[in-house]
Amino acid sequence: MLVLAAVGLGLASTGANLLLERQERSSITPYGERIQISGGAVNVYRNGQPGQPIVLLSGLGTAAPALDFAPLIRELGDYNVTVVEGFGYGYSDMSASERSNKNINTELHEVLGKLNITQPYTLAGHSIAGFYMLDYANRYPAEVAAVIGIDVTVPKATGGTVEVQSGGLDVARLLSMAGVVRAALAVAPGLGEPDGDAYTPEERERMRLMTSWNFGNQAVADETARIGNNASDLRGISYPEGLPVLSFVADDGSPEAAAKADALENLLKNVRRHEIVPLAGGHYLHWTQSGPMAAAIRNFLAAR
Repeated sequence: MLVLAAVGLGLASTGANLLLERQERSSITPYGERIQISGGAVNVYRNGQPGQPIVLLSGLGTAAPALDFAPLIRELGDYNVTVVEGFGYGYSDMSASERSNKNINTELHEVLGKLNITQPYTLAGHSIAGFYMLDYANRYPAEVAAVIGIDVTVPKATGGTVEVQSGGLDVARLLSMAGVVRAALAVAPGLGEPDGDAYTPEERERMRLMTSWNFGNQAVADETARIGNNASDLRGISYPEGLPVLSFVADDGSPEAAAKADALENLLKNVRRHEIVPLAGGHYLHWTQSGPMAAAIRNFLAAR
């Protein structure tokens, strides 16, 4: 009897969550534009400015990348900023083929080609985007003018290929569909909202909602499962020596922060012009340090 009651409550909660999500989606106008590529539809946000092009790539599982980067986009208002939300992110399709470095960057390249982004452009990315920018700069070196890292993940491959498990029970997605994520965000909204005071109330609310909508989707689940293999594929790969690289590192005074700075220095040791800039703050530096970051980016690109 208890099992039947639990199942009934689960079904009721799932139905209520789906109804709420449908109402929310219908009442909020999506930002950006969906670009159709061979694998599906990818959402892209552009600030519409005529300046030097910068392409922004989010960290792993960021529910709404264009909103997540909003403070930095505002600070870089004199640049032509484009946020590409890969599969599983923002308003893009939530399912995709295997999330290997190659597939992710082939899709990114196809999107940028359809947008006719002026080449060469600057790639800027947060966290796991460090993998993809390193791979992209080696696949399409003539198209990249510079790379900017925001507390990027440095690939450390210590083993070989790992078998990726797929097709099983996706607990995270079930929790999202059943409304558990929505309930958790209602009780503790800070779980789905950024730190600092650089966001509007509307941006915060939408980020919270989109966290509920997108949590545990197939594309991000597959990307997460492939982190080890994607790191292994980058073993021994470095940036082209003539490509300028600016990298911000979250500096909280911990040994881990110092170790990350050392790993970056080792990765960039062959790059003739590189800078590693420590900034006080957490992993999402652009939440609280967009002003200093934009100033450093502007100086770095101007000196190029």
